[in-house]
Amino acid sequence: MPEADVGGVALHYEAWSAGDAGHREVVHLIHGLGAPRLRWPQALVDALVDRGFDVLAHDNRDSGRSTVLHDRPMGGGAVRRLLEGGEVDLPYTLRDLADDAVALQAHLGIDRAHVVGASMGGMIAQHVAMAHPRRTASLVSIMSTTGARDVGRATEEGTRVLLTPLPTEDLDEYLSVALASRRVTASPDYFDEDEMREHLLELWEHGVHPAGTVRQFLAILADGDRTERLRAVAVPTLVIHGALDPLITLSGGEATAAAVPGAELLVIDDMAHDIPLPHVPRVADAIAEHARAATAART
Repeated sequence: MPEADVGGVALHYEAWSAGDAGHREVVHLIHGLGAPRLRWPQALVDALVDRGFDVLAHDNRDSGRSTVLHDRPMGGGAVRRLLEGGEVDLPYTLRDLADDAVALQAHLGIDRAHVVGASMGGMIAQHVAMAHPRRTASLVSIMSTTGARDVGRATEEGTRVLLTPLPTEDLDEYLSVALASRRVTASPDYFDEDEMREHLLELWEHGVHPAGTVRQFLAILADGDRTERLRAVAVPTLVIHGALDPLITLSGGEATAAAVPGAELLVIDDMAHDIPLPHVPRVADAIAEHARAATAART
């Protein structure tokens, strides 16, 4: 896969074209905590291309095949200090991850993109819209939240998933832990263990970095409550959330939509913290219709 150097950080990315050389409506997909670009269903990418959009997706730093900060180990003590209101010397912030995404767009000659983020990627996408409004054609925040502590709180099972690191020394152990976590976070009506095992093997080959996930989690905790900052977002915004989400419960999406002026909220009743294949057409339609409306309003 191609790689871009964005200020000393190497970002691995993949791009798909709708085929029209004169058409530069780009959807930039940004995924979440410890989640490289492969976490986006290929069916969703294909559906967006079929709807006429170029698509870009990348591995955030500390995930997949992008730069991993092995020289900045951060343990559970740092997480506890932040949770208790203390200070931590962060390797980077969510704003830095947003700047990475915009720098990648600039590297590829993209002046403006429809930014779509899932989970932590939704938080990063929010930062792109806040810090780079002229480069943000529209914002879609999926299964994400405002950062306020009283909304989007994980269920007890979801919290256990967040606090359970993925093993990296033994493939069978990794698969056992990862499958157990996905049984909790995936939409229950659509979970297929064989398909999930195949996907987890693909992620293993791509790169699993639990220490990087801790550093990303620190960036989330340190960012705090974005509610007031989100009130200044002036780009067209769509919030998509699953009613069954155990990692970032529905109130997180509701609060995000309430914070951003004019934002629309789409709740999918039987979706959890994923985009199951049966819902890909609905999600792709929602993103495409939102992007087209934003472009029409701008022009």
